[in-house]
Amino acid sequence: MMKNQKRCGRAAVAALALLAGGAGAGAQTLPEPQNVVSFSASASIEVTHDLLTVTLSTTKEGADAANVQNALKQAVDAALAEAKKAAQPGQMEVRTGNFSLYPRYSQQGKIASWQGSAELVLEGRDMPRIAQTAGRLTTLTVAGVSQSLSREARQRHEGEATTRAIAAYRAKAQDYAKQFGFASHVLREVNISSNEGGDHYRPMMARAKAAMAEDASPMPVEAGKGLVTVTVSGSVVLK
Repeated sequence: MMKNQKRCGRAAVAALALLAGGAGAGAQTLPEPQNVVSFSASASIEVTHDLLTVTLSTTKEGADAANVQNALKQAVDAALAEAKKAAQPGQMEVRTGNFSLYPRYSQQGKIASWQGSAELVLEGRDMPRIAQTAGRLTTLTVAGVSQSLSREARQRHEGEATTRAIAAYRAKAQDYAKQFGFASHVLREVNISSNEGGDHYRPMMARAKAAMAEDASPMPVEAGKGLVTVTVSGSVVLK
């Protein structure tokens, strides 16, 4: 009986040792591939921006928070009602922007007054319509103007830039293989990223307010240029 128990114990120990050895072998990492080259290639396309965003704002200050808030609301409501008359889906969208109201403290640490600001945003493809509408919103002043690409235009230009960037990456890979004395290469890993450079500027508030109050003429707007850049990065194995 004792001999049988010893034999069973030895068999169990041997089985555990075998399993442990197998697990250790499976956990071993594979050797890193040789002759790996990492690099990137980019392609850029100059584009004309087709989307205009104009941010208009107003700032109010007073001793009573409720009065300041009401003054901001009246200014935005008046501008919103006027802007909606010219709104058109895709051509000029109208939406409210940031709204803030905060206290201003005296040297004694007490609330001396309240100051707040509110924004209205005009955005779309019809740049003349947006410029003319912004000129008519006399209760707000232009706080910021930016140009960019619409989603459809961005996708179209990114597709073209991606094709060029991939072709440039493949050409580089073949050239590196040739220079290092190899006949070919195999793609190991690859990443594709894109970005768009836009025109952004913020006119002086006082200057914009004076120009709009003078004759409510549309602000001058001209479509700017930008770059859509696609970068392909990764590594290849030379063979």
